[in-house]
Amino acid sequence: MKLAEALLERSDLQKRMAQMSGRLRNNARVQEGEKPAENPQELLKELNEMTQRLEKLMADINLTNSRVLSQGEPLTRLLARRDAWQQQIQILREFLDAASSLYDRARQSEIKILSTVKVAALQKELDQKSKDLRELDARIQAANWTEDLIES
Repeated sequence: MKLAEALLERSDLQKRMAQMSGRLRNNARVQEGEKPAENPQELLKELNEMTQRLEKLMADINLTNSRVLSQGEPLTRLLARRDAWQQQIQILREFLDAASSLYDRARQSEIKILSTVKVAALQKELDQKSKDLRELDARIQAANWTEDLIES
């Protein structure tokens, strides 16, 4: 199994487990004399099986990410870098939106609002960071589809 396939399966399991929570709640109680729509014991069994599979996948994915190298760097480091860059880029986008907002003055006597930074220069920097992030993500995705999952 390729690393990317394991990641897709992990995502699917996480979604199914989130749905299981609602299914269990919906079948936790019934009116006297009625039967639940789904057997809670079977749902709990299915939840246990999904949990065991998810735990194994997560351990194998983490093991693989720590051992697989892309241009000499472990995937774990690349993933951390991607997450940090995504957060930084989001914050910079929000800041630039605020800094570049125009305020109309109805009268000359109103206070003039100015940006505290050079928006164009910062936008150019943000564009470069976004490009770097796309290239990093492509590098991670390439490794995900070429590397086999290391099973513990």
